[in-house]
Amino acid sequence: EQLHTEKRRAETCERLRSVLGGSMISCELELVDPEMGNCQQASSSCDFTSLFTEQTTYGNQNSDANVSVTIDNSLSPSHTVVQILCCDHKGLLYDVMRTLKDYNIQVCYGRFTSKDNSNCEGELFIVQADGKKIIDTEKQRALCSRLRTELLQPLQVKVVSRGPDTELLVANVVELGGRGRPLVFYDITLALKNLKICIFL
Repeated sequence: EQLHTEKRRAETCERLRSVLGGSMISCELELVDPEMGNCQQASSSCDFTSLFTEQTTYGNQNSDANVSVTIDNSLSPSHTVVQILCCDHKGLLYDVMRTLKDYNIQVCYGRFTSKDNSNCEGELFIVQADGKKIIDTEKQRALCSRLRTELLQPLQVKVVSRGPDTELLVANVVELGGRGRPLVFYDITLALKNLKICIFL
């Protein structure tokens, strides 16, 4: 609520300049005109979840056929072993570890191996917070299901029309601690830049 003041504008531009250095040519801050504000309010007022009820995928995505998550208690005397087979993708390790963290599961050790530059195999030796194996079949089933969901589609992407404008919607899971997937905003803007698509808002 202070960006309308000259002092705050100057401070903001200076912070940007200290980060961007010589790559920053100029910096200007303007108040949004009423028309754009109304457009933004209309966009944010819609049910964000409902926009993804019809799944939209682009590019080389995982499918149910090439994602496998199994749990085995017979391979280790003191650990539950999670075996994962899926398509390799950016942030794979993060998706797995964040899910295990949400379930309060400790990873003692493990390994991931890339196969043919597209597939990935992994084994994780895990225990519960009390240091014991995961014996409960319901917990095993829930964990496998959650991991499979996260590996199938770590991000949801949809393009919608807003009158004369086109809006790109990207949704990703947020950790219980409140943090989101790293570098999502950077990856999106870099992709649009490479496609020579301008972002105006």
